[in-house]
Amino acid sequence: MQLRPVGPRAVLVEVEDAAAALALATWARPRVHADEIVPAATTVLFDGVTDLAALADWSPGADAPAGELVEVPVVYDGPDLDFVAEQWGTDVAGVVERHTAVEYVAEFCGFAPGFSYLAGLPGDLAVPRLESPRPAVPPGSVGLAGTWCGVYPTASPGGWRLLGRTDAVLWDQARAEPALLPPGTRVRFVAR
Repeated sequence: MQLRPVGPRAVLVEVEDAAAALALATWARPRVHADEIVPAATTVLFDGVTDLAALADWSPGADAPAGELVEVPVVYDGPDLDFVAEQWGTDVAGVVERHTAVEYVAEFCGFAPGFSYLAGLPGDLAVPRLESPRPAVPPGSVGLAGTWCGVYPTASPGGWRLLGRTDAVLWDQARAEPALLPPGTRVRFVAR
């Protein structure tokens, strides 16, 4: 674990991977006084931190506690279903079966408000990103890139392989917690 100062009141803590970043952020929230604690792929940003001494008590082998389970309904009609089926050595029904069998965990958010990087897809099911991103991906599109899964909260360019779509609202500033899938949330996709 490496600590790097970022401005006068923030520190960036580098850890091994996204699971460790989520574990550290979850562990630190009740223990470390900071204005914000933000996990990412291999870092955690502590903004407005006043005392870093508590971080010495964190063990890098600790898992993040299981978060709330959110089920996301999906219509599996994405333009990349056949490609993913070929990559996985199955048919479209097999893609749906495998995708819905996994319990994902939102490890961190980024790219756009409400976009959560969901971990859990086994390494042997990793799929490559598109060689060239699409200029527009519709909101609610469910996609894969490598072993990550994600749902586009708004229309945007994107290079992930699209499996289907959901009408779930990923970001709503009127909710107490604007993000539907904040870090730590467990996610199951359900075919509609």
